[in-house]
Amino acid sequence: MSRIPLIAGNWKMYKTEEQSEEYIQALLPRVSAIDGVEVAICVPFTDLRAMVDSARGSRVEVYAQNMHQEPEGAFTGEISAPMLSELDVRGVVLGHSERRALFGESDRALAAKVPSALAAGLVPILCVGETEQERDSDETDRKLRQQIREDLAGVPAERLADVVIAYEPIWAIGTGRVASAEQAQEAIAFIRALVGDRDRDAAERVRILYGGSVKPENAAELIALPDVDGALVGGASLEAESFAQIVAAAAA
Repeated sequence: MSRIPLIAGNWKMYKTEEQSEEYIQALLPRVSAIDGVEVAICVPFTDLRAMVDSARGSRVEVYAQNMHQEPEGAFTGEISAPMLSELDVRGVVLGHSERRALFGESDRALAAKVPSALAAGLVPILCVGETEQERDSDETDRKLRQQIREDLAGVPAERLADVVIAYEPIWAIGTGRVASAEQAQEAIAFIRALVGDRDRDAAERVRILYGGSVKPENAAELIALPDVDGALVGGASLEAESFAQIVAAAAA
């Protein structure tokens, strides 16, 4: 079954609104003629409206980097899925390793967030992955099994394929280290099999991205792997030229 690749750039806490406007004007002409791949930029909350407006009508979609599971309430500093939907935001990153490690985001919270995103019409990018210690202790499979089982527990089988899953080996994020092609394929094939335990058809249709120091130099090899359906790009997405090169690699 053909799965359309997705290249999503996670800006993290970078770019003011002015900087984001400069970026999008540089990115759009570089990706406008590239077919066969979906493109998303995952931007800070303060850049969302500007980026939605500037990217409207283009092939670039705008995602948020987090959201609260409740539609409203006394949750100071949080943003809800309906708030994102009203801005015409297309999707949201959930469970990024930095959210888990630095802000205590739990599998229990994600089990509520993923269905909430789907209910609001957002595409959730659910991030999963192991630490260096877990990799070295041969606990990668255990960690992935736990995250997939718990984080997707509230998603009915018929909606599983609407979730995008991003495998991010935590030891390869921002470190310059990259999982080998064999390591990436093995982990992502395992994730697909875990989804298949719930629903075989969903496993064939769900898109699974690789995330972890993806650059123009290694993007083509990683994206060409049988079970890899694109990339969640960090640092290399902050420059329009390098991000566009990764998008082009996915379309090749």
